[in-house]
Amino acid sequence: MKPTIVIATRNSGKLREFQNLLLPVGSEILSLKDVSIEQEFEESGQTFAENARLKAIAYSRLTQFPVLADDSGLEVAALGGRPGIHSARYAGSGASDSDRIRKLLQELSPFPGSRDARFVCALSLAQDGNILLESEGECRGIIIDEPRGANGFGYDPIFLFTELGITFAELSESEKNLYSHRAHAVTSLIQKLHGFSIVNLQQQIVNRKS
Repeated sequence: MKPTIVIATRNSGKLREFQNLLLPVGSEILSLKDVSIEQEFEESGQTFAENARLKAIAYSRLTQFPVLADDSGLEVAALGGRPGIHSARYAGSGASDSDRIRKLLQELSPFPGSRDARFVCALSLAQDGNILLESEGECRGIIIDEPRGANGFGYDPIFLFTELGITFAELSESEKNLYSHRAHAVTSLIQKLHGFSIVNLQQQIVNRKS
């Protein structure tokens, strides 16, 4: 049987990205929904890394499988790094992606010449409440005034990836899986996994407890 990794998400778009990005690992990639985990945990950390760690530890105590949690978001220089760790809740509970984009552009309107931004992703892999591996990745670009593109999710339509001159929402899925902050974080994680398998890591946890 293939080893299994549970991604700490119910977001189908994010799950699909991880399934593609983690193909080299050769694991079955499942969501929280797939393993019937309905609990929610407060993201009370002060950084992306802290939030990823908190989620990975908490969810890994609810399943026999290793859990990979991420916390990611957009940091805009002119806004002092906002929305940052609050990216998903920037426009309040229940807000849509369009609501969050609208709020961000409104807050940026006094800063027409300063649109530098970056997407950040922190990953934590845990099992039985123990952190196995962690990694981070980022992607830099600028914020544009009008959404462009129909792919992706979140702030992708207003994040211009200057290296290619198009927004993240104009990237194909395969292109995004080459250039995104999440892609860089997963690549780093896979490099750390080199020489190990998920089964080996699981055995390390067992040995640590015995």
